[in-house]
Amino acid sequence: MSQPSSVPRTFSFDEIVQAHARLADAVHRTPVLTSATADRRVGAQLFFKCENFQRMGAFKFRGAYNALAQFTPQQRRRGVVTFSSGNHAQGIALSAQLLGMPAVIVMPTDAPAIKVAATRGYGAEVVCYDRYTEDREAIGRQLAEERGLTLIPPYDHPHVMAGQGTAAKELFEDVGALDTLLVPLGGGGLLSGCATVARAMHPACRVIGVEPETGNDGQRSFRSGQIVHIDTPKTIADGAQTQHLGQHTFPVIQRSVDDILTVSDAELVEAMKFFAGRMKMIVEPTGCLAAALAFRGQLDLSGQRVGVLLSGGNVDLARFAALVQESALQETQP
Repeated sequence: MSQPSSVPRTFSFDEIVQAHARLADAVHRTPVLTSATADRRVGAQLFFKCENFQRMGAFKFRGAYNALAQFTPQQRRRGVVTFSSGNHAQGIALSAQLLGMPAVIVMPTDAPAIKVAATRGYGAEVVCYDRYTEDREAIGRQLAEERGLTLIPPYDHPHVMAGQGTAAKELFEDVGALDTLLVPLGGGGLLSGCATVARAMHPACRVIGVEPETGNDGQRSFRSGQIVHIDTPKTIADGAQTQHLGQHTFPVIQRSVDDILTVSDAELVEAMKFFAGRMKMIVEPTGCLAAALAFRGQLDLSGQRVGVLLSGGNVDLARFAALVQESALQETQP
């Protein structure tokens, strides 16, 4: 079974419009929430696009379904394979279930238990690997070749990118023009899709990607003009533990993104606490990347209308409680 080409091609807003139509009956149009407390804290109007309320708990369902919905009948019979730390895994697994095809997911042994359980619950076969010693991409390619599966990577695929961009399209449609759009960054599927939407719908909007401090391959790539590869970063943002941007995502990011900034794990925990305590919702560490940057104050957002993508809410509750409790104890220590 032939696999998608690694050669970058032109990526357009029209693909996102088509994806949005294709997804109309499958995805949730997630809410955009606001918080007067957050606005006062930042000195801006913040509009939180809550993809933590998306089907399977993250924006990844958008790109996964858009990709699988375009399979040929033969590809559907054979099935799909992907590699993912959890959210794309669940997105592919649920999409495959809905579209009636087999799915094989390559997941790290240390992936959050809630994500592994959900992936299996959607009927997918899970193949485990060690993220620090094994190459998940090589494992995925080998499985595709051996079983005749079609490989759909978690971010570096135009159909995935187009699906992810529909989140920003909905945000602009719901709240209008924005001065700044803050988007979590792992491999760049969400950022490239959202930046393409911003350039088409509101060209003056500043687009900022946000990634973990220890996993700043995107920032380094953006500033050096070439894709930088790093070792798997150690961060609680498991959805952003990517080692490099994609051949398809990087050119779009170069062309359409204004800057890429980073936040610490401690700042992610603070954002998680805010959302749980003030807005009564669970957002996973990776999902807090954009919000953590807004709360940090590193970026001058004074008086602006700011879109903040909350990318997911799939975090093990015991892990969530432990992170929050540890942070609270540190705050009480003299």
